[in-house]
Order: sequence, then structure tokens, then C-alpha cells
Amino acid sequence: MVHSTSHPQVSNRVRHVPVPPAAHALSTLARIDYENALLAELDPAQDRTAEQWARAVLEDAPTGMQRALTQGWTSLGLALGPARSDGYLLGWPVRHSTPDILLLAAGPTLGLHAELLFERRQRTLLLACFIQLDDDTARALWAAAESRHPQVMHQLLEQAISRTA
Repeated sequence: MVHSTSHPQVSNRVRHVPVPPAAHALSTLARIDYENALLAELDPAQDRTAEQWARAVLEDAPTGMQRALTQGWTSLGLALGPARSDGYLLGWPVRHSTPDILLLAAGPTLGLHAELLFERRQRTLLLACFIQLDDDTARALWAAAESRHPQVMHQLLEQAISRTA
């Protein structure tokens, strides 16, 4: 069963939305046990690729936030690579990249698979997260992080838009 969490809107620029069916189709997970999506309204002048947006969201975040994210992902058992290296984005392996779509996929060490999807559209950016939980250990790890996850995603996207404005 897919669980998605909705939260009150904090701004008019970024809002939680249902994951669009086309975004589901881009996931490479065997099944999706959790999903969450945000849609950001962009200034038409902000012409960046999906990967450039992902780097703005994750790699341009303050150092303390990057450290907290990396520690959180590692504590969930995600297998991360080098933080800043070809084929990686803040440790997440790049699974698929086009100017409009970037899919990051981190494999499990403890049964939790995760994907982050950045999809650039004409005047919006979709950020979606997909989680697959293979066993009770993974479910317990995710249960401890799930309530904070939507707010962290919102904060990261909101801050990236503010930095790029």
C-alpha cells in the first residue's frame, strides 16, 4: 500500500501534490511503499536543467544541512557514493538524466531503496521521492523518519528557489 503524507502549504511557490502517473512510470523500484511529491512554481527566466535544479536543491544547501541529509540517508541504510563525483549528486547515484528529468537512486544496505525524481517542466519543477521497504528492519527505520520527510523536502526546495531567485 502506498502511503503519502499531505501537509499544510508553507508558501505559494512550493506545494505538496499527488505524484503524477507519469512520474510513477519513471521509477525503477519493484514497488512503491511510500511516495511524496512537491511542485514548485518557477520564474520563467529560471532556465535550468533538471540536474542543475537537483544540484541547487541538494549540493547548494548549507553545509550543515548537507551533513544532516547525508547522515540521515546513511542511517536509513542507503548506499551512497562520493559526495561530488561524476555520476553522483551528494552521494546519490544518477540513474537517468535528460535536460528535463533526473532520477537519483540509492540502493539498500538495510532493505530500504530510495529514488529522488526531479522533473523540469515549462514553469514548474516536480520533486518526487519513492521508497521501497523490503523487510521489517527497513519499515522500522523508515517509520522513524517518515513524519519529518515531507517538511525536509519542502524546506530544501523552498530554500533552493530562494537562492536561485
